Amino acid sequence: MARNRLFEDDVLVIGLGRFGSAVALELTRLGHRVIAVERDSALAESYVNKVAKVVNADMALASAGDMIRSAEPKIAVVGIGSSVESSVLAAANLVDAGVPSIWAKALSPEHKRILDRIGVHHVISPEADSGRRVAHLVNGRLLDYIEFDDGYAIVKIRPPAETIGFTLEQSQIRKKYGVTVVGTKVPGEDFTYAVPQTKISAHHTLIVSGPTELLERFAARP
Repeated sequence: MARNRLFEDDVLVIGLGRFGSAVALELTRLGHRVIAVERDSALAESYVNKVAKVVNADMALASAGDMIRSAEPKIAVVGIGSSVESSVLAAANLVDAGVPSIWAKALSPEHKRILDRIGVHHVISPEADSGRRVAHLVNGRLLDYIEFDDGYAIVKIRPPAETIGFTLEQSQIRKKYGVTVVGTKVPGEDFTYAVPQTKISAHHTLIVSGPTELLERFAARP
């Protein structure tokens, strides 16, 4: 299996459900050596030859710690989606084994709180994150939306009418709305970083960053 030299770290992925399998396959595509662990033997067998190594085992068991230490992964991802208890126990085994970077999927706010408390470094709440993202997209004003923890976001929007035919310097978007146009894109052309002389047309898509509330206000402009 070919490896991308930019990504040399072995990654342990626990659980091959929808989330875990997507992580494992994408990490493999990026060039990581993925060791996938799945307690369902039939599911584990279906990923043989799709990732570097597949192990049929229950990582919630106390004995799993020995396997983790022998593999010496620098990164581990807990993708278990069927049981909070199994997820927490697998994550605890990783913490006890001293894995430097542990990522885990949380099924609920309470689950996230437990994972945080036992020492998981990165807790992901895919359903909650996806729900918030969709809420920002349903009105059609935003074409894409990525939010950060501190209320800051990057969005992709169509240009408001007041910006069309003017340069960014002339529009004074940052001064008026408190957001920054970081780039533009026209269909069929490459992404272009924005400069004061960038002239906006109706065909442009704008990539804009700033506080979430201010971005929503700017996107609401006709």
